[in-house]
Amino acid sequence: MSGWLLILALLVLGGVLSTLGDRLGSRIGKARLSLFHLRPRRTAVLITVLTGSVISAMSLGLMLLVSQRLRVGLFELDQLEARLQTSRSQLAASTIERNRAEQDRSRSQGQLQQAEQQLGTLRRSLAPLLAQRRQLEAERNRLGQDVRARDADIRRNEAELAQVRGRISASTKELKDLETNLIAFRRGDVVITSGQTLASAKVTVDRAEQAKSVVNALLQQANLNAFRRVLPGQPADRQILLVPKIDVAKLEEMLTKRGSWVVSIVSAANVLRGEKQVLAFPDLRPNRQVIQAGEVLASTTIEGELRNSDQLNRRLNLLLAAAYAKAQRQGTVVDGLQIDANALTQLNRNLSERPNGQVVQLAAVAVRNADTPDPVVVEVRWAQAR
Repeated sequence: MSGWLLILALLVLGGVLSTLGDRLGSRIGKARLSLFHLRPRRTAVLITVLTGSVISAMSLGLMLLVSQRLRVGLFELDQLEARLQTSRSQLAASTIERNRAEQDRSRSQGQLQQAEQQLGTLRRSLAPLLAQRRQLEAERNRLGQDVRARDADIRRNEAELAQVRGRISASTKELKDLETNLIAFRRGDVVITSGQTLASAKVTVDRAEQAKSVVNALLQQANLNAFRRVLPGQPADRQILLVPKIDVAKLEEMLTKRGSWVVSIVSAANVLRGEKQVLAFPDLRPNRQVIQAGEVLASTTIEGELRNSDQLNRRLNLLLAAAYAKAQRQGTVVDGLQIDANALTQLNRNLSERPNGQVVQLAAVAVRNADTPDPVVVEVRWAQAR
């Protein structure tokens, strides 16, 4: 209901109630009624007052009934004012906070712009450093590869040098042994040299019980060969070959394994003619090809001024000794090389009659393939002459 309609209703209601109150008071006055033992005149005044109060109460009740705003304003005004004050305080605080936040945001935006400017500057200054770093990394990788390649070369050279040193050491030792044995041979004392094979055979055992008989037969053959060398002319009626029993047992056990084997009985030391005992040990190795036909086992150079037959003969003997040493390193177990003595004599003659100053390269060449126990057949060839 609008305010004008409410005012109009209040005026109409007030006029009606006033008229009724006035008439009621007049009738009570004319009737000279008395309430609460009051005089009629005062009773009429009381009725008039009550009528006015009723008019006021009905007016107020009507207004409260039809106007929610009035009810709220009359009963909740203080609360509304308190809420309004609180809201105003909160609004003021929010405004202050918003202003502060805007200031912070403005300050942050300024710092952000400054940071972006610094970042751009750093990026521009960092670009050449990154390029330089990439260049240095590429250079480092290249140098690392060079260093690794050089290290590999150094290790390879060191390995080759170690092999060469080992060969030189082995050759030196072999040469000393050959010289020692040569001196002993010239005296006629040494009849069996250290490492010399006394007996050798290819062995393939089908049954385990065959190993013992094979080993016994080989030991008997080695004993017979040793007896003939150490005590020539005497009957071989006793055992002079000494081989440790534990080595014999191990040999028999190894022979039970499948495969083709080469068993050798090898002298453990130099033996002089007339000695009563020969120390030896068994040597077992798989049977394989150790020499290939056409393989150069050793080579030497005959200088232009070397023409004496005896000197040439000594040089040829050293060549054959070196060839035999290589054959032993490659696995042969035979005692010495096989060579045509007539061909060697003819070669000596040809070398002594060659033109003055001619330098000749000689090579000891294997004639045919040879397995571990097979004889090594060698011939000496002119490899080069200048």
